[in-house]
Amino acid sequence: MKKHLTILTGASRGMGLALAQQLLAPDAVLLCISRNTNAALQAQALACGAELLQWQADLSEPASVVAQLQDWLLACKPDTLASATLINNAGVISALTPLRDGDADELARALRVGLEAPMLLTSAFLKATHSWTQVQRKVLNISSGLGRRAMASSSAYCAAKAGMDHFTRCVALEEALLPHGAKVCSLAPGVIDTDMQVQLRSADASHFPDQGSFAALHEKGQLSSPLDAAQRLLAYLARADFGVEPVADVRN
Repeated sequence: MKKHLTILTGASRGMGLALAQQLLAPDAVLLCISRNTNAALQAQALACGAELLQWQADLSEPASVVAQLQDWLLACKPDTLASATLINNAGVISALTPLRDGDADELARALRVGLEAPMLLTSAFLKATHSWTQVQRKVLNISSGLGRRAMASSSAYCAAKAGMDHFTRCVALEEALLPHGAKVCSLAPGVIDTDMQVQLRSADASHFPDQGSFAALHEKGQLSSPLDAAQRLLAYLARADFGVEPVADVRN
C-alpha cells in the first residue's frame, strides 16, 4: 500500500491541530512542524497505525528547518508514495495597532512566519520532489480574506497573506510549464473560532477599528469551528480541480 505524505506547519493547536487529526490514517505519513509537539496527536497516530513525525521549530527563524526538510525529503523513497502535500498553515498576527506604533521585532516575526517561511518551505518541497514524476504533488497555502481586503492596524498580517497569494500565483505559472508540475493553491478558509479570533475581538477598539465586527461575529455564532474548517479545507484539497484557481476561497 502506497502512502500519502503530508507536511503540515502550525499543527499543535487550533485549525492546524484539527487538520492533523483528520489527516491521520493507516496509509498516512504526517510530518508536523510546530513550536510544540502534541502528545494526544501522537497517541492518536499510534492507535490508528499512522506514521507521525513532530518537529519542533520556530518558523520565525526558518532556515534550519527548511534545510532539514529538504534533506529529509531527498532521503525519502518516492516509489512508496502515492502523494506528497505541503500545507503551509502557521501564521501569527502582531499587535493590533497602527503601523506607526508597531514593534519592529514583532512585525518582522509576523512577516517571517507568515510569508518568508511558507516561501522557503515551498521552495524546498518543490526542489526536493521535482523528480517525483509518479507522485501527485500539491501545495496548499492557508491564506485569509485579509490578504485580499485591507484592514487597519493589521498591516503585517494582511501583507503576509497578500504576499502568500501572489507568490502562489507565480509558483502556479512555473509548475504549469512542467509535464508533472505540482498543483498549488492559496486558499482562504473563512472565519474560524481560533485564538487569533479571540485576539481580534478582544483588541482595544481605539487602536483597532474593526474590533466590533469581530466581536459581533462571535456573538451571532457566525464563526466556523476549527474542525469544520479543517474538513472543508481537506475536501477542497481532494478536489479534482485543485489548483485550477491558484488563489481561492473555500466558501466559494
